[in-house]
Amino acid sequence: MFPDLIKIGDFVIHTYGLLVALGMIASFYTATYFGKKEGLNVKNVENLFLFTVLGGLVGARIAYILEHPDEFRSLIDYIAVWKGGIDWFGAFIGGAIVLYLLLKKYSIPVLKAADIAGISVVLGHGIGRLGCTAAGCCYGKPVPEDSIFRSIGITFPDHPHTAAPHGFPLYPTQPAEALGNFLIFGVLFYIYRKKSFDGQIFSIYLILYGIERFLLEFWRGVTPPLPVIGLTWNQIVTAGMVVAGVVILLYGLKRKKR
Repeated sequence: MFPDLIKIGDFVIHTYGLLVALGMIASFYTATYFGKKEGLNVKNVENLFLFTVLGGLVGARIAYILEHPDEFRSLIDYIAVWKGGIDWFGAFIGGAIVLYLLLKKYSIPVLKAADIAGISVVLGHGIGRLGCTAAGCCYGKPVPEDSIFRSIGITFPDHPHTAAPHGFPLYPTQPAEALGNFLIFGVLFYIYRKKSFDGQIFSIYLILYGIERFLLEFWRGVTPPLPVIGLTWNQIVTAGMVVAGVVILLYGLKRKKR
């Protein structure tokens, strides 16, 4: 909607970049806050956050390249992250791999770190989705004229820095996901005060976000569904997130009962 926040001559501050940066800052301070509550060394948490973000960026780029191979024609295209082209689930997987590999170095239990990561990620992700709304990326499908959602559709302008199709209403997938993530953060923040076992927060994050994103994929117009099954790769991943969340939750409840 507003891809350029500030423009003075050739100098431009893109709204997307600023909101993504604010999301990372919010995630950082959330991680250090809950790291202290868990009794962890704050410096270790900060280092883990930095390397996890770097791993997430690499994973996000690799996933986007695999999903959109037709957009890359030269070597510079593969590394030109500044032109856009990152995938959320790639970032999640890349960051999770780096985090897991470093946890042993800092002697932090996996599920304890996962709880901190879950509540931190969902807040930053929500802020980042507001950036997607501004830039028009991760846009929704066109809203049918006879749909009850026609009035809440987003019509993007014809702008060189807007990725979405322009001139007709699209499903508001970006602000809907942002709102959902903020609600999930509120739920996790409340539950964290009464947390009874490590992995509880992370499992609930996986379940709630998995359900949210699975449903939103029916509105999204970016990733086409796979033949035969009619679901997108993102829906397959989110279904796996829900299953993993349920398994971790049941495992934690069983250990607590023992």
